[in-house]
Amino acid sequence: MKTIQLKTNINCSGCVEKVTPSLNKAFGEANWKVDTADPKKILTVTAGNTDEKDVINAVERAGYKAGQLN
Repeated sequence: MKTIQLKTNINCSGCVEKVTPSLNKAFGEANWKVDTADPKKILTVTAGNTDEKDVINAVERAGYKAGQLN
């Protein structure tokens, strides 16, 4: 399994609800989480055949942004 972590602008539980359908469809319900308590709002995705571009696209389809951690 590959783990990808990206910073996002998913700020609250309401934002998580909005992005949930896109991320569940792309990666599966138990394969991702967003740490809204972290200042960088880190999205962690654990999946076998995926890359950062796939994760960024899934987040953007829901109307949010994701990018590399600095």
